[in-house]
Amino acid sequence: MAVPLQHATATPGSLLSQAAQRLQPSATGSISQRARELKAEGRDIIALSAGEPDFDTPAHVLEAAAEAMAKGHTRYTTVGGIPELREAIRKKFQRENGLEFGLDQIVVSTGGKQVIANAMLATIDPGDEVIIPAPYWVSYPELVTFCGGRPVILPSDAAANFVVTPRQLESAITEKTKWLILNSPCNPSGAVYAESDLAALAEILRRNEHVHVLADDIYEHLIYSNVPFRTLASVAPDLSERILTMNGVSKAYAMTGWRIGYAGGPRHLIKAMEKIQGQTTSCPNSVAQWAALAALEGPQDLLADRRRSFMKRRDQVVDALNAAPGISCRKPDGAFYVYPSCAGTFGKTTRAGVAIKDDETFCRALLDETGVAVVHGSAFGIPGHFRVSYAASVEQLSEACRRIHEFCAALRATDGR
Repeated sequence: MAVPLQHATATPGSLLSQAAQRLQPSATGSISQRARELKAEGRDIIALSAGEPDFDTPAHVLEAAAEAMAKGHTRYTTVGGIPELREAIRKKFQRENGLEFGLDQIVVSTGGKQVIANAMLATIDPGDEVIIPAPYWVSYPELVTFCGGRPVILPSDAAANFVVTPRQLESAITEKTKWLILNSPCNPSGAVYAESDLAALAEILRRNEHVHVLADDIYEHLIYSNVPFRTLASVAPDLSERILTMNGVSKAYAMTGWRIGYAGGPRHLIKAMEKIQGQTTSCPNSVAQWAALAALEGPQDLLADRRRSFMKRRDQVVDALNAAPGISCRKPDGAFYVYPSCAGTFGKTTRAGVAIKDDETFCRALLDETGVAVVHGSAFGIPGHFRVSYAASVEQLSEACRRIHEFCAALRATDGR
């Protein structure tokens, strides 16, 4: 059953707007910042909390950025991105996803997060509902709430590989539903929606013509099964006027700090998103746009190499976590996260005397007592779990898993046994 996400009521008379007070800090950002602070204090910290590849930005991308600066490409560009980059994105959508867009159907923004924010700002009125399958990326419900919308959380579970069913979707749709946000591969679960899954959801959407879909494909190139990646607009092209397909260069090309995201979709929506962007941030970083162009048009063999590396790390981490007392971890099909259950540790006490009551106390105690930073599952809408990013070196992952195992093995029941 879909559950509305609850937020604190704004304080009347405050200087801050109600929208600002509704917005909660990013849990992943907060934990990563806490890990950095502890490290600065001299603690031995292994941070597995950030969604950021540990690879370097490819050399040819760095060279393209340097060349862009040397050529003077350091001024404002058109708000929605330079034509060269939008053309490269158009070709990428066509080549990899079988999607046909005109240049006026593509927008480039300051990261994927701004794409989502622009889309919500352009379409959400107070009271509009947005269906968000859980576990979800922490910013989805916050951006909906910030815009005055109502996040409707659709829980999934490990037994169903964290994929929502058509029946669940149909039960959550009301006359106020405006969007479904679909993230595949998923952050934090690593779940991948197969073509059959998407086709089944499309049948529900055909019966509900007022519902639009934001397909977040940012982890597209990180799939470890033999099933090829599919996006909803390619599975159900008849729904294309209701689908916004977004992506970016941050995860696949290790360009998180370059802040380039992009989307293809209906002209009227792209135009509205570009108008909002023009009055907020204006164009994306000019040099980063030329770097993203090089990433999309340059050698792509590095994607397969890095995917193989991530797959080995995934297997290493899953095996190690399943060996830890009280931890149960399914093997995900995509992204670079695992989302294990820590419910088996609840009701026990750590060596330092901390009672583990839930996933948040588990993660806090783990950081304080072992120096391993992970993110509690409640932040992603499914309590009883925690997220581990395996975008780290094999050595760091091995040591982190050793510490987690030792931490769990030392837990004792409340009666001391």
